Formats: sequence, C-alpha cells, structure tokens
Amino acid sequence: MRIDIITVLPELLKSPFEASILKRAIEAGLVDIHFHNLRDYTTDKYKSIDDTQFGGGAGMVMMVEPIDKCISALKAKRHYDEVIYMTPDGETLNQGIANQLSLKENIIILCGHYKGVDQRVRDHFITKEISIGDYVLSGGELGAAVLCDAVIRLIPGVLGNETSALTDSFQDNLLAPPIYTKPRDYKGMKVPELLFSGNFPKIEKWREEQAYKRTKERRPDLLDE
Repeated sequence: MRIDIITVLPELLKSPFEASILKRAIEAGLVDIHFHNLRDYTTDKYKSIDDTQFGGGAGMVMMVEPIDKCISALKAKRHYDEVIYMTPDGETLNQGIANQLSLKENIIILCGHYKGVDQRVRDHFITKEISIGDYVLSGGELGAAVLCDAVIRLIPGVLGNETSALTDSFQDNLLAPPIYTKPRDYKGMKVPELLFSGNFPKIEKWREEQAYKRTKERRPDLLDE
C-alpha cells in the first residue's frame, strides 16, 4: 500500500511513522508513506496556501489551486483508489472503514487547516471525507495519523499474529472481552478458572458472552447496528 499525505505541516506528521508498528511496516516494505508540503505547489513568493472567504466571515480558507496542482501531480504518476479529506464533518471513522481502506493499493490523504478547503476541492477532487470524532482540531494531521494507524495495522504481515486484528474491538460490532496474563493470582485478584481449563470451545463461548455483556453495558448503540 502507498499513502501520500498532503499537509502544510509535514514535520508534525512524521514522528508517528518513526516508531513502533508503523515504522516496522514501512521498513518491511508493507506500506510506503510519502509527505507532500502543500507550499511546494504555490506560485507566489510568500508560498500562500490560504486566503479570506468570499462573502466575508472569520477564518482563512485553503485555496483550490495548490491542492489541485499537488493532487494532479500525484495522479499523473499512478492511479489512486481514494482521495480522502480529513474534516470534522466527514463520515466518522470506524472499524468498517478501516477494513475497507486496508484493501486499497494507493491512497491520498489531504489534511485540512484553518476554516477548511475551498468547496471546489471537495466537489471535484475528493472521493471520501473522514472525521475522527465530533470535535475540531487545529489541522487534519493528527486525524490522518490516526487513520493511517487504524488502516496499516490491518495489512497482512504488519502484526505479528495475523488473527490479532480480527479479534479487536468493533470487528464484529462488539467490544473486546476481558483479557488476562501472568500472574494467575496477584494479591488475591484471580484470573477466571475457566481460562485454564483447556476447553477452548467453552472459553470462546465465555468470551463471546463477555463481549456482548461489555458492549451492552458500555456501547449499547453498537448492538442496534
């Protein structure tokens, strides 16, 4: 998978890809990440990428021309499955979206700033709009990092155990069940005996029941879906 990220702050984005699972995925050649500074596609000496709103109003707007030039330059080299815009009013990111995107080959992610982008960008260049929650950040970079992490970990070979991602919360619209590890007894706090029984069908049934119970208590909205 190749992910091209368009941003005005590439330095803000780089650190998440220089550690942990994302770094290993890049080094293993499972994903290719490229950062593109939008100011490199401007035409004036000030490298302006924003201007005031037509019709008045507070806040600056990212201009269509540098975004068009950047996206067009990338598309001239390869086909892209999605051109994603990170925006608070986009579709809320969930596990299903992450699953779908993990199957793509090439993706562009545009990070918004200020009041957002000229509407013509959204109308003519963007194929998918994604939000990471009902709140506003200073820019789309942190949202893009969250999206990349959620997607890249699903690519075969990224996680040590291929089945690990399949048992994560939200994969089947349920939260994950309780999990335990050593020691078996810590200060009188004990692990359920069933987990040592070796009866794996019964253990799986217990996990399913616990997942349903936890979801009903904490996120009943998921059961409605």
